[in-house]
Amino acid sequence: MSAGRVSEGAGWVSWWGFSPARNLLSPVKSDGEMNVLLVGSGDPRHILKTIMDSPVEQNLHMWVIESSMDVVARQLLLLYFIILLKPRSSKMFCFQRGLKFSWSFLETRKSAFKERDELARIFKLWIQQTSPVIMSKAWDYRVRQHLGTRYDSKKGCFDWDLTMKLHEKGCGVISKQQYVQWRGKGLAFEMREGIYQTTNPTLLSTRVFNKKGDKLGIRGYWGDIVSSPYLSFGIESDDKKLLKTQNGQHLNVKYGCKYCLSNTSHLVTLEAFISFTGIRSKYIFESQLTVIITVKYDLMHLSGVSVTFLPLDSLQKLPQKQKYSKYFNSVYFSASCVHQLDPMMGQIAAPDAVLVVELAKYILDLNKEQEAGFAETVANLALKAGFEPWCEGASDGVHAVFVQQKK
Repeated sequence: MSAGRVSEGAGWVSWWGFSPARNLLSPVKSDGEMNVLLVGSGDPRHILKTIMDSPVEQNLHMWVIESSMDVVARQLLLLYFIILLKPRSSKMFCFQRGLKFSWSFLETRKSAFKERDELARIFKLWIQQTSPVIMSKAWDYRVRQHLGTRYDSKKGCFDWDLTMKLHEKGCGVISKQQYVQWRGKGLAFEMREGIYQTTNPTLLSTRVFNKKGDKLGIRGYWGDIVSSPYLSFGIESDDKKLLKTQNGQHLNVKYGCKYCLSNTSHLVTLEAFISFTGIRSKYIFESQLTVIITVKYDLMHLSGVSVTFLPLDSLQKLPQKQKYSKYFNSVYFSASCVHQLDPMMGQIAAPDAVLVVELAKYILDLNKEQEAGFAETVANLALKAGFEPWCEGASDGVHAVFVQQKK
C-alpha cells in the first residue's frame, strides 16, 4: 500500500536527510589532516556527528555542496526541523535582524555575484515582518496533491506509513501522536505546549512551474511531507535510557523531542562559538563562492575544524583542478543526489578513501523492489567510479559504504 506519489512525498528541496547522523570518517583510517566532501546532506547532522567523533588533535575540513541556495542559507543559520514558530520565537527571530553577516567571507570574483546576491536575498526574506506564505495552507496543498483521492482518509494513510513502514524499519521511537501531527500540520519537535502559528521562513523556497509555456515561480513549502525530520535526529541517541523498551514497546516514545534535544545538544553548544571567516586567495576556481565556518570551543579543543560551503555547480568542476586530485578522504552522497555520482569522483578521492551513499530505506513511498533497485543502482554507480563494497561491516540498509577498488 502506497500513500502517494514519490516526488510529491519526498519533495523537491532537501531540508533534512532520510537517515540518522553518521560519522563520515568511519571506517576511514584517521591519520593527519582529513577532508570530507558532502553532497546534498540537507542538514548539519553528519557534520556534527563527524566533528564530535573525531580525535581532538585532528585537522578536519568538511566541504559541503547543496542543490539550492535556500538550503545553503538554512544550513548557515543552523535552524532546522520546526515548520511553525511560536509568536515569541518569531519576535526573537525578527529582533535579531540587526545581526549583520560579514559579507567579506562571501567575497568572490564577478562570476560568483549571482549566488552571493541570492544568499543575501534569502536572508532578507527571512526577516520580513509577515510571510507571504500561510504555512498551514501550503502544507495542506502538498498533502492533497500527495494523497489525491485518499485525502479524506488521510489519518489512515498516516497510521499505515507509521506502523507498517517506519516502525517495521526500526523507528519505534516515533509515536503515533507525533507522526500524525507532523503529517497533518507539519509540526514536529515541540519544546513545550503553546501556539505554533507563525510561518518559519527558513523552510520556504521557490519552485518553478511551466504554465502554458511560461515559467512561473511559486514560493511555498516544497520539502518532504512523508518521511519526517525525526529520521535525522529523533530515532537514535547516545543516551541509552531514552531507548529502553518493555514488551517490545519504547518506554519514552511520548518524549520523542528528547531524542532531538539529546542529539543536538552539541549543536546548541557549538552554535554559540561559530565564527565566519573568509579566504581571499587560492580560490578553487573562478566562480568560487566560499563560506568557511570555523568551530571554536576551547573546552572541546575543536581548533582546526572547518566547514566550507561550495558553489552549487562545483561538483563537476572539482575533478578539473589539480589541487583536488586524490584530495578527499571521505565522500558522502545523499539519496537525492545519487544521480550526480559519476566516474569522475574517483579522481578526487584520496587513496583508501571511503564513499558513503544514503539509501532509500526511509523514502516511504518506495516499495521493497524499488528500494532494492535503488541500492543496485548505487552499487553500479560506485563501481564505475572505482569503488567496491566495504565488506568488513554489516550493512544496515540505511547507508551503503564503499572503498576504493584494489588494483
